[in-house]
Amino acid sequence: MKYSYQARTKEGKIETGTVEASSEEAAAALLQKYNIYVTSLKEEGVANSLKKKFTFSARASKKDLAAFSRQLGVMLSSRVPVVQSLVSLAAQVNKETFRDQLLKISTMVEEGSPLSEAFSSFPETFDTYYVNLLKSGEASGKISDALFFLSDHIERENDIITQVRGAMVYPVLVLVVMVITISTVIFTVIPRISDLIKETTTKPPAFTIVMLAFYDFLANFGWVILLGFFWLVVFILLYFRTKEGKKHFDRIALKTPVLGEVLKKIYIMRFCENVSTLLSAGLSINSALKITEDTVNNVVFREIVSETQKGVTEGEKISSVFIRYPDRIAPFVIQMIRVGEETGKLDKTLMEIVRFYQKEVQSAIATFTTLLEPVMIILLGIVVALIAISVLEPLYGALGTI
Repeated sequence: MKYSYQARTKEGKIETGTVEASSEEAAAALLQKYNIYVTSLKEEGVANSLKKKFTFSARASKKDLAAFSRQLGVMLSSRVPVVQSLVSLAAQVNKETFRDQLLKISTMVEEGSPLSEAFSSFPETFDTYYVNLLKSGEASGKISDALFFLSDHIERENDIITQVRGAMVYPVLVLVVMVITISTVIFTVIPRISDLIKETTTKPPAFTIVMLAFYDFLANFGWVILLGFFWLVVFILLYFRTKEGKKHFDRIALKTPVLGEVLKKIYIMRFCENVSTLLSAGLSINSALKITEDTVNNVVFREIVSETQKGVTEGEKISSVFIRYPDRIAPFVIQMIRVGEETGKLDKTLMEIVRFYQKEVQSAIATFTTLLEPVMIILLGIVVALIAISVLEPLYGALGTI
């Protein structure tokens, strides 16, 4: 295949041309052998399919970001120039949006911008936490270490998200099967039973009468229910996007049985990990708390972190502020933080809390999934049994009159 490219030579001169290779990665590698660093590479004469468009235009996932951060850290620690590292990594990226961002960052760095400033130009991919940790790495001269910290941090966050999503697959699947089963019976089987019952003198059971009435209601007013449900969903989504709605949603989520306790542990774990990583990178406690406040996506815990930041600014300790929130923060966490503050090893103590809560969250999610499976199976069995009774009993009654 033929590819058109735009690139820079070792001397900084811009070049354009075409090259033949089996893939984009092979084309980029071929050009790099001649000390030509690709900034743009496109296949000639072939329109992107819909699948390719969706695949390559997608934003970088946490997994992509973690891999990129680790690879960039390895290259920088091996004394590979920043611009060359960014261009080389961009050539390996399959997602067009992410690749374009990396190429633009490399251009900005080549023009003299600090690496953290270049990354901050794309907040949709590199958040405040990411940029500030890079900035601290630049200030301390340990930018590769900062990138390794970031890679580990993103991988841990991605593991939690993956576990939560995995736990929700089974119940969602069961609910979908349940909805399909009920819809099939109501709209396919019930109309035929209704016709059969009308042709006989058999009196159907009470549950069948209810289902027939429900079917008649859906036939006449189903559009009202669908329209009402649609507007209810729109209202809820719009409301929860408002400041007040987000606050209510976050409070309700934390009060939800089982799930609320898991969420509390996740937010505490993220807080401890963020602050620990920032302290290890050389930032002050005040700066670490301020940056962490901007990365917390739960309103309730953001207010706690904000109050903690103000308290620390006024001379208080983190543990002294946390003790005011016994319903949100476990005594174990407060005691561990107090020990870290007294020994001067707060960053290490915070990471101990992270490791402990990682196991707790994994165990809670596994327990939740284990308990949920039989509950969903029983629920599905009850629904199927009720449907079977409502369908089969009048059929047997009708056959008995023949």
